[in-house]
Amino acid sequence: MPSPAKPSAEADLAFLRSIVEGGARPSITMALVYMAGGLLYGLQCLFHIGQMFGVVNWPPLANLSFILAINVAVCASIVWAVWRDKKEGRANLGPLATRTMNAGFSSAGMVNLAMVAIFGVGAWRDSDFAIWLYYPAVVFGLQAAAWSVAWMLKKKPWMLLTSAGGWLTSVALGLLVRQPDAYLYVCTAALFLLFALPGWIMFREAKAKAA
Repeated sequence: MPSPAKPSAEADLAFLRSIVEGGARPSITMALVYMAGGLLYGLQCLFHIGQMFGVVNWPPLANLSFILAINVAVCASIVWAVWRDKKEGRANLGPLATRTMNAGFSSAGMVNLAMVAIFGVGAWRDSDFAIWLYYPAVVFGLQAAAWSVAWMLKKKPWMLLTSAGGWLTSVALGLLVRQPDAYLYVCTAALFLLFALPGWIMFREAKAKAA
C-alpha cells in the first residue's frame, strides 16, 4: 500500500509566499476606505481652494452642509469597512503579514480619534484655528509610520514612497499652519497622492490576486 504523499517543496514555498504576501480581501477593504477618504477630503480641499479664489461663493448654510456631507460619507465608508470585515469573519482576515499591517493602520486610526479631541478642544479653548491645523500634520505622520511598517512587511517600493511622502507632508503642514494658502495646497496634493492613489494601487493589486 503506498504511503501518504508528503507535501512537496513547491507547496511549502507557496505556503510561505502566502504568509508574506497576504490575502486579497482585507486589501480591498482598506483600499476602498483609503480611496474614499483621499477623494472625498481632497474634494473638500478643492472646495476651499475654490472659496479662496472666489469661484465658490455659497451661503454659510450651504457651505456647512457640504462639509458635513463629506464627513458623513467618509464615516459611512469606515462603518462599511468594519461591517464587511466582521461579516467575513476572522478566518478571512488573511495571513500574518496582512493582519499585522491592518493592525498597524487600525492602531493609527484609534490614535486619530484621540487627537480630534485634543486639537479640537485646544483650538476652541484658545480661539486659535491654527491649533486645529496641527491635527492633519500629525495624521500624515502617523500614516507615514504605518506605511513604514507595511513596507518592512511587504517590501513594495510604492509603500516606502508613500511613507516618505507622509513624513515630508507632516513636516510641511506643521511649518505652514500660519500660511493657510500654502497649507491648503500641500494638504490637497497629499490627500490625492498619499491616500487616494495608494488606495487605488491596493485595489488593483487585490483584484489581481483575486483573479
